[in-house]
Amino acid sequence: MSFTTVGVVGAGTMGHGIAHVSAVAGQTVVLYDVDDARTGAGLRKITANLAKSVEKAKLTAEDRDAALARIVTTSSLRDLAGCDVVVEAIPEKLSMKQELFTALEAIVAPTAVLATNTSSISVAKIASVLADPGRVLGTHFFNPVHIMALLEIVVHEGTRDEVLARTQAWGAAIGKECITVRDFPGFATSRLGVCLGMEAIRMVEQGVASAEDIDKALVLGYRHPVGPLKLTDMVGLDVRLAIGEYLARELGNSAFEPPALMRKMVAEGHLGQKSGQGFYRWG
Repeated sequence: MSFTTVGVVGAGTMGHGIAHVSAVAGQTVVLYDVDDARTGAGLRKITANLAKSVEKAKLTAEDRDAALARIVTTSSLRDLAGCDVVVEAIPEKLSMKQELFTALEAIVAPTAVLATNTSSISVAKIASVLADPGRVLGTHFFNPVHIMALLEIVVHEGTRDEVLARTQAWGAAIGKECITVRDFPGFATSRLGVCLGMEAIRMVEQGVASAEDIDKALVLGYRHPVGPLKLTDMVGLDVRLAIGEYLARELGNSAFEPPALMRKMVAEGHLGQKSGQGFYRWG
């Protein structure tokens, strides 16, 4: 049995994308953030992305309007009470996620699934504060959510089989190809992607080639859709630096250690796309 009502906590880049694909798939969506300004911004981005889908004939105007009508925005967590699943897409801080899940456990039904979009934090640690950690798993989406086909489902040792099965069914319903990964630092995608990204930065640091040519090597030689340095810009150098430090520590592997060049760029505020300058100039 899939989910019919989906709650999303966080209306930012990942949150509004998750809300978008769920609404298009026919599910009722409750999109939460701390104030109306943030949910309003998220809804505007969903509207703009749906408009592009109509322009490209991937969606009819009627389907766009129906999807938007399924989305309810709120700044009250209690409005998530009727959701079959709640996906958190908030900042990568363990304490924040634990606090949120503790609050949600007191609000939603005992049968509701609690999912985290974390790309690196231990799902088991997030779930450890709950009375029923078996209802928790990771649903790691990729940006932009309405375009990227992958959904990485992360299960910890206590995740119940029926929770996984329902989430897999939901993934199929929203048009995603699901992989199932054990709760281990970096999961599958972050571990591989961050390792590649750090090595690419070391190559720039060592003068092996320009950022553009290193990216071109992976795009044309290995058919990656985007190079590791441009992807680092898109994710944010500060975000990837934090993940690299975490993985280097947890795995005891220096391959994940952020290079000096990366630390220098972050210290100077060159964070990538969101700051206008990283390995590339944006905007």
